[in-house]
Amino acid sequence: MPVDRPLRVVIAEDSVLLREGLSTLLTRFGHEVVASVGDATALAAAVGRDVPDIVVTDVRMPPGFSDEGLRAAVALREAHPRLSVLVLSQYVEQTYASELLDSGDGTGVGYLLKDRIGDVEEFMTALTGIAGGGTVVDPEVVRQLLRRRRDPLRRLSPREGEVLALMAEGRSNTAIARALMVSEAAVGKHIGNILTKLDLPPDEDDHRRVLAVVAFLRG
Repeated sequence: MPVDRPLRVVIAEDSVLLREGLSTLLTRFGHEVVASVGDATALAAAVGRDVPDIVVTDVRMPPGFSDEGLRAAVALREAHPRLSVLVLSQYVEQTYASELLDSGDGTGVGYLLKDRIGDVEEFMTALTGIAGGGTVVDPEVVRQLLRRRRDPLRRLSPREGEVLALMAEGRSNTAIARALMVSEAAVGKHIGNILTKLDLPPDEDDHRRVLAVVAFLRG
């Protein structure tokens, strides 16, 4: 469940403009930015010092501008299993994305692509949902990770693929039905088919359902 209290947030982003923009946005929604840093070393130090509820981090940061931020996120989750992490990136780093989704017990983690965030309210809902123990994964991240498991994916129909992507975003049956303009009964049938085809146990709980998708992606 999304948390309904102010969050303590650490932001890690090498772009000053993006860092300040995120800080302003989070503050406007009532959250406290306890640290705003520009590299992975400073991120680790800020988490140890300020004990945030959630970290929002980019993937590419100094000094190498490759995957330092994502590797730092994975390491922080290993050191602080209850720390929630939201990765914001312009691309999918497949190896460490899988490790991030596999970290801790698979809860309190998200991976969103910057260019695909089109609504501030949805972003804030994702943030508070992750801080509350949820799992939110951009559909494009899902698609790229699924490429490594093509055979099971081929079992899905195009509509089931759309439903799977929305499941990975943490959406309820009602929200999926609304997005695809179908009935909830049809969504329930699609989800049952997906879990069967991917050899995953069905579960009525939305959060456990997302974890089942994540388990498949990292398998």
